[in-house]
This record gives sequence, C-alpha cells and structure tokens, in this order.
Amino acid sequence: MDDPESARTRARRAAQDVSDPELPMLTLADLGILRDVEIGDDGTVIVSLTPTYSGCPAMAEMRAGVASRVRSAGFPQVEVRTVLDPPWTTDWITPMGRRRLAEHGIAPPGPAPRHAGGPILLELSPTRSSVSCPRCGSPDTEETSRFAATSCKALRRCRGCLEPFEHLKEI
Repeated sequence: MDDPESARTRARRAAQDVSDPELPMLTLADLGILRDVEIGDDGTVIVSLTPTYSGCPAMAEMRAGVASRVRSAGFPQVEVRTVLDPPWTTDWITPMGRRRLAEHGIAPPGPAPRHAGGPILLELSPTRSSVSCPRCGSPDTEETSRFAATSCKALRRCRGCLEPFEHLKEI
C-alpha cells in the first residue's frame, strides 16, 4: 500500500501521460492543462484540468482518457474536475511540448498576449506578425487561413521552402 505522497505521484504520472486528442504529440502535462492531482480522504483520485478554452470539444475525451489511465494505474475511484480560473494560456505549454510541436511540423506559439486588470480589449488583427517555419526555420511566412483543423491553429505557408504548416495560435 502506497503512502499518500507516493500514491499521489503514481496517480499524477498516469494522468500526465494522457495524450491530447487534437495534438496527439503532446501529453496533457506538455500542454499545461493538467493542473493538480490529489487523493481524497476516501482514496478517490481527483484530477483537475483546465481546458484550452471554455468550449473545447476535446475535454470529454481528455476526461475519459485521464479516468481510464488512472484506473489502470490501480485507482478504482477517479474524479476529473474542470478548473476555469485562472484561464489557460499558451504560455503554459512546456519547453518539451514546444519542441514536440515543431518536430511535428506545427509552429509553436509565441508569448501569449498580456492583459492588465479590467476588460479585455477586442483585437481584430493577428497577435503575432512573424511565425518561423517549423521545417526550415525561415521567418518569411504568411497566414493562408486564420483557422485550421482546430480553431486553436492557423494555416501558414513558408515563402522560403514553400511548405504549408500549422501554427498553434497564442492565447
């Protein structure tokens, strides 16, 4: 029988290795949405996730993947909670996650926009004007579509190597 900290570590290892359904080269830990793993007094593993945005359709798959993986690690009772505050930002993607995105031909996001307290101003222009090509490294790229296979990505084309690629947008 594990001591509480060993059990928590084992449960966290199981949860953090679940792949994101939309970006399968990233784990939930790489993406930075795995917020916390706790063991309740009754032995229930409580996993907290923050979605990349409040309407993220992949959350159901993520919850199911986490629950299945943690149960397989020997924890019969699992509760997956959604935590919305603070909201997720692309700054939470780990350096390993950023490398994996680039290795798979997706330009990682730059720094997320910073907002002071108060209302968030609506910006109608792209937040980043220069995105380097993940294939050849050229900064001479152009956006061809603001949306790609998922709403968190844009389609771009490199003017250097002429290859199309996706860019994970800054949030």
